[in-house]
Amino acid sequence: MNPSFNDQEMLDDALTSQKFITDGYNAYANECADPALKTEFMNLLSEEHQIQHELFSEMLGRGWYQVTPAPQDKVNQARQKYQSGQGN
Repeated sequence: MNPSFNDQEMLDDALTSQKFITDGYNAYANECADPALKTEFMNLLSEEHQIQHELFSEMLGRGWYQVTPAPQDKVNQARQKYQSGQGN
């Protein structure tokens, strides 16, 4: 038996992997005491987020990732909450 993945499954796996990678780099950056190393982790985190976004955009464009838009009233509530400084 030779299982193979189709394009959707491969992109889904890559996107899931990128989410895992960014979680790791975020944790490393949060807990890093050395400023130079923290900067490097932040650079890596940014690069990995870019890759994740590209994968997400590709899947979204192909209709393989469904996003449910937030109701406008919820968007407005969140905007007001964070603009007023009550987001904590």
